Parts: sequence; structure tokens; C-alpha cells
Amino acid sequence: MSGKFYRLGVDVGGTNTDAVIIDENLAVAANVKVPTSADIQSGIKEAIQALLESSGVDRKLIKKAMLGTTQCTNAIVERKRLSQIGILRIGAPATTGIKPMVDWDDELSAVAAETAIIRGGYEFDGKPLADFDRDGARSFFERCKAKGIKSVAISQLFSVVRDENETEAARIAREIMGSDVYISHSSKIGSMGLIERENATILNAALYEVARAFTEGFVASLREQGVTGADIYFSQNDGTLMNRETARRYPIFTIASGPTNSIRGGGFLSGLSDAVVVDIGGTTTDFGILRKGFPRESGVAVTIGGVRTNFRMPDVISIGLGGGSVVREKNGVVTVGPDSVGFEISKKALVFGGDTLTATDIAVRLGMASVGDPAKAARIDAALAEKALRRIVEMVEESLDSIKTSGEDIDVVLVGGGSILLPEKIAGARKLYRPENFAVANAIGSAISKVSGVYEKLVSFNEVPREKAIEDGKAEAVKLAIQAGAKPETVEIVDVEDAPLQYQPNNTNRVKVKAAGELA
Repeated sequence: MSGKFYRLGVDVGGTNTDAVIIDENLAVAANVKVPTSADIQSGIKEAIQALLESSGVDRKLIKKAMLGTTQCTNAIVERKRLSQIGILRIGAPATTGIKPMVDWDDELSAVAAETAIIRGGYEFDGKPLADFDRDGARSFFERCKAKGIKSVAISQLFSVVRDENETEAARIAREIMGSDVYISHSSKIGSMGLIERENATILNAALYEVARAFTEGFVASLREQGVTGADIYFSQNDGTLMNRETARRYPIFTIASGPTNSIRGGGFLSGLSDAVVVDIGGTTTDFGILRKGFPRESGVAVTIGGVRTNFRMPDVISIGLGGGSVVREKNGVVTVGPDSVGFEISKKALVFGGDTLTATDIAVRLGMASVGDPAKAARIDAALAEKALRRIVEMVEESLDSIKTSGEDIDVVLVGGGSILLPEKIAGARKLYRPENFAVANAIGSAISKVSGVYEKLVSFNEVPREKAIEDGKAEAVKLAIQAGAKPETVEIVDVEDAPLQYQPNNTNRVKVKAAGELA
């Protein structure tokens, strides 16, 4: 794309919704920060309106718009706006001992309007476990249709090895329930481990109405402001973007996209490709590892809203520390958080005329920041302020030590509006970077993100030599990135993994390759 054009990026946080416009040279043309609204959507609209009004850019020149949102995370944690779904597991008789959602709480497991376990699935070596029960599948989907269910989750034993039964079940679902039925395939979402993969698939299916709302809502918000010619993308939790259709199919991939946007934004603003990015917001502080320019992926199962899952997630540590964290002193001991005044900081913090002592008030009292009315923080006892600062620094240093992979000091990039809380030096940091536009790094991360393709397959190195398996994986990952919307000439391999699976025969390894490129 040549000539003058702009990208618009929005990222929704627990306290603030940030928005930026960047030009064709990836320079920040304008940015705003507005309080996140209780319904989220009105906050997004307000941020877009304020951004466009302050920037004065020609709306016709905005060619790409990106959104990172917390709506899916909130829906799961709050148990709200989740859809009634059908859950089909293909794996009898081997898997009948543990029912779907066996360890879910009653409130969340209520999403299941119809559940069945039928024969089928495969062994770990790809051999059929049992003949696929087509009649059982048809009966299940007919019951779902009778109940008015619009979304189904299909999981199959060892579907990451072979997914033919899942694919056939999906075909039957569309035949019976209609072509517009929402189908969540476990083989497209999670990794090895039936229960965790199934859990992620169920959550993905239950989020389909939330996904429709945020995808259509973002488009409507842009249209209301006259932005009608932009390609729309949504942030996913590996630090890359997906188009609207993919976001509708896999809303669960937006979970934790906020921290990944901050990690990507911190790397972009600092010019570093390997560092720890510390994003201090109004409510929480997130610590993430930047590796080769992308967030490091977690290597363990991740719990979301009390549900154990195994789909890809960034390796992030979160603590209850932010600009709105409430500061208390009891018996000479000062605590900071974990509770926060959140998006009400502009009403409740002392420097804004409120009556709650917050971490922001401490920073203002110690001369580390100048926000609100500094005179209102002057009455804070100096000894109390110093104790609170020491506690803030201790909390950050402890988490920094936890996320590092070695005992050596590492470069640390501070982003987020709450990064004013930290001094210029902390233990464990080789150097602290607080780049320009640090307060809106999350929105910048959304706006500058690339698109990716991820190839993952179990391969027997006895049958396919390791070198060929990896080269084939690279070629497939590049092809997938281009299909996702990347410029072919910009696509590069950003990560390659091959891990042996000890419990599988024939020297079987999990080959995973990720490629990423600039938006076309």
C-alpha cells in the first residue's frame, strides 16, 4: 500500500480503553485514553470518537482498524452472556469414565443444554479406537435442533493426531441443524490432552454470541464515525491479528490479547526484541517475556475462570498492582492492593478530589508524577509514602524474578499509564526503558501487529526425517500466514519447536512452526 494512510488501534483494559492512530511509517499521529465503561462497547465508541476528533485525520485514509478486547475474558470470569450449547464427545467407550465439564462449577456448566459421548476417536498412534457412531451423532444434533441450540462443541479422542471423526460430525451437524450452526472443533483449538482441549472447545462455543457482539459492535462504532473503508482485524493472544471471520470462529483466542498487545507494543516502542515487558495499568500489572519480538507462549495448562485449558496462551504473570490500587496502613504495615478503584480513579483518588488513598497518590506525593492536583497529595505522611513505594517495588521485583529464565539481570520495558509508580532502578533489571507513548503501548501493539500462520503436527521421525519434517512445517506455516493476509515478501519464520513424545512409538515428535508477516 503506497501513499498516505493510517491505522487505528484500540485496546480495552480493565481501567482504561486506549486508542491510537499511526501513519504509514508506523509513527504515532494521535492517542487517547478514556475510562473503560461498564458495558465496554460505549467506552470503545467514546475512545474512537475522541481519537478522531483530536487527530483531525481524514477518515477515508484510515485503511486498517484493530481491536484488542477483554469481552471474552469478562464473560467467562463473570459467567455472563454465555450461550447455551451442545457438547459432543467422540471417544466411547474409553472416555466415559470422566464426563465433560466434570470439575466445572454449577454456574458455568449450565451452558450445556445437551451433552453426549458417542463411539469413535483414535488411539495415540492414529489407529481407530472404535467405529464412528453416525447414528448417535445424528440423534444428538437432532436433539440440539429441537432445543433451539445454535452452537455446538465437538471434541474427539486424539483429534490432534487424526480429526476425521470431528470433521464428519461437523458435516452431520450442518446437515441437520443448518449451514449457519456455530461449530467449535477441538482439533482447531487445543493441544494434546482430551479434557483440557475439550474445556477450551466448550468455552469457545459458549462465546459465540459474545464474539458476534464485539465483532459487529466494532464495525458499527467505526461506521458511526465515518470510518467505512478500513480492513478490520482483532488481536489474538499470540501477539498477532486475525480477521473478523476468524475472530467469530475462535473468540477464545482473544483471551489475554491485552497483555500480548502490551508486550508487542513495548517491544516496538523500545526497539528491543528480547526483554521483559511490565505493563502497569490501573488495576493490575502484567509481566511478559518478549522473545524474538513476540510474546513467549506458556508451556503449561492455563486456568481461565476456574477452567483448566491447554490452548495457546502467553506466558504472563499478573498481580494486583496498578495506579488505582488502594493503599492501607495497619499496625505499621503498609499494603498496596490487590483491590483497586479501577476506572473510577478520576473520582476516588485523593489527587482527583476523592477520599481513597491510591498508588497514584503515592507517586504524586513523592514527586514521581504530576497528575491531578498535587496539593491534595501533600498531606500524605512522607514515611507512609516511602513504605508504600518500597512495597510497590518489592511486588514488581518478586514477579520479575519469577518470570525470568535465569538469575541474570534482563532489560525491562515499562509500559502502561501506571508505570509512573516505579523509580528509575529496580533489582533484576539490567536497564529500565520507559519509551515515548508508553501509556498507550497496548493500543500501539494492536495497531502494529502482524498476521501469522501456525503449523502443528505429530510426526514420526522414523518415517519422516527431522530436517524434512521441519522444512515441511516451515513451508506450511508460511502458506498459512499468507492465507491469513500477510504480504508474501514479508513473511518470516519466528519460532520452531520439535518436542519428542515419550509415550508414543516410532520416535514421534510434535512439530510446531510459526510464521508471521506484515499485513497486505
